[in-house]
Amino acid sequence: MDDEQFKQWRETRLKGKLNFILKAGLLSYGSPMFIMMAIFNQPFAEGFTTRAAISHYITWPIAGLLFSVIMWHVTEHRYKKEQTNRSEKI
Repeated sequence: MDDEQFKQWRETRLKGKLNFILKAGLLSYGSPMFIMMAIFNQPFAEGFTTRAAISHYITWPIAGLLFSVIMWHVTEHRYKKEQTNRSEKI
């Protein structure tokens, strides 16, 4: 983790896990995937109440949440490891 990534994650974690999950998961991943899959797979071709549309409404928000929770933990692990490495160098 370079200095810039370290500083960015420190700022991100100060804003909180929930903020990260909502922004990274729902807004940055879940919403674009919802739109892209709606364009490519056309789950709404038969209306907004079809089985495909309902699963589409459920799948992408959950995928976004899972993605952001995993990314939080992976990045937090890398941050703490880097924090330990930096403190040992001092």
